[in-house]
Amino acid sequence: MADTSRLPVPVAETWEWQRHGNCRNLDSSVFFHPDGERGFARADRVARAKQICMSCPVIVECRHHALTAEEPFGVWGGLDETERRAMISRRKQLLAVAEKEQECVSVTP
Repeated sequence: MADTSRLPVPVAETWEWQRHGNCRNLDSSVFFHPDGERGFARADRVARAKQICMSCPVIVECRHHALTAEEPFGVWGGLDETERRAMISRRKQLLAVAEKEQECVSVTP
């Protein structure tokens, strides 16, 4: 019998959650800014996108993906680019502190 343990997992299962998103079949321009968009126009578009996200049945999966993949653009899981960058930065800071603490514990007799 062939060893299948090293085969990649089915991709469809990994991304199945996307089929259930409120954003499915919507124009991506709601979630991703066009070149040169600034000020109130951008704020209004982001607010509309976040409103769509708030009632989405897969908001948790979407947010998890965006934070894990460090998506640089758009509204994902109800978070805009600035919010995600801040969360990712904070996570990295916490991980660095935890690693330093672990090093200190390892060195201490």
